Amino acid sequence: MPKILIADDSIAVRKVAERLLTEAGLGVTLAANGEEALAYLAKERPDLVVSDVIMPDKSGYEVCAFVRGNPTLAMTPVLLISGIVNDEVTKQAESCRANGVLKKPFQGTSLKDRVLELMAKRQEAIPESPVATQPASEHTPASDKRAPAISIHQQDNMDQSGIKLREFEGQLQTERARSEELTKQLSEAMEQLGRAKESEAQLATARQRVSDLEAQVTKLEPQALRISELEAALKAEEDQVRTLKQDALSLQKTAGRIAELESTLNAERAAAEQLVQQLADSEKISAQAQDAEERLLNEQKQVAELQQRIKMLETELASQQREHTETVGLLQEAEKTSTKVQEMEGLLVAERERNGVLSRQVVETEQAAENATRRFEEMARKLGEIAGLASQLGNGKGQS
Repeated sequence: MPKILIADDSIAVRKVAERLLTEAGLGVTLAANGEEALAYLAKERPDLVVSDVIMPDKSGYEVCAFVRGNPTLAMTPVLLISGIVNDEVTKQAESCRANGVLKKPFQGTSLKDRVLELMAKRQEAIPESPVATQPASEHTPASDKRAPAISIHQQDNMDQSGIKLREFEGQLQTERARSEELTKQLSEAMEQLGRAKESEAQLATARQRVSDLEAQVTKLEPQALRISELEAALKAEEDQVRTLKQDALSLQKTAGRIAELESTLNAERAAAEQLVQQLADSEKISAQAQDAEERLLNEQKQVAELQQRIKMLETELASQQREHTETVGLLQEAEKTSTKVQEMEGLLVAERERNGVLSRQVVETEQAAENATRRFEEMARKLGEIAGLASQLGNGKGQS
């Protein structure tokens, strides 16, 4: 897994960058300042370095210069990040040979895309080890002979030699430019020497004029004193103007620093807002889980109440069944009595009145039996509804 070093004094920026690069499948190491980054680079060899430009101790330019000056890290890509990207920042990034400058806060996947782009360019820049083949001779077996491949260490040495050669070429060009400048200065000095000799002749003439002027100066001494006073006042004003210019330069530097700090603050605020949004999402999920638990407890409570109600209905149904059994017994007895009355009709004429009474009782008993039957059917229907409701509750609990 590729290793990425992120150096930034803002914890919010570090966390956002770590999340973006981790999602891309990259390994990330964090450094809170330039000193931590240099300590890590002295021991490890990451595949890419992402460094903030402005940090309390070592700047991103110094981190980049350390990477370029270390032979084992010289080819490592360095991406600088800054709240302000202007001509000055770009110029300094080019002077320390950084691979680019990215503005923060990061827009979308800009950091991930830039890092992956630099990683791909680095992979393309790594040359393959050349392999040479020789044909088989008359005195050797018919097999390919390959030249020894260039090792990684040799390749690194070649790369370092190329870097040093380019540095020497740059120094040579600098020395040439310096020699041309010194030659130009020497020519100007010779011209100044010629002018100085001419000035000596003019000085002799001027001395004579000075003698003439001294007499005039004696006459103008009061005015000369006034001129001295004016010169002193002018010098004081010049000193004051110089002080004001220095104050103005200090204020300009302070304004630039304030703008950089404001940009850094905006980046931290954006990163903090992302973290707050993630925290709010987590709190919403937690609240939804709590609501689900409460609904589950309420459903369990309702199921328990329904089970208790079913038990009560079962008890009531058993009682109704017992009453129905007693009613059926009475009905059977009434039927037996009716049978006996019919058998004794011819023999017990005198008991007709009594039989009429018994007939009315039989009718009432039959009505009571019909009522009991209707009640039984009604209770059976209720039991069916209760059983269906219990089945639905059981299915709902199982799905929960």
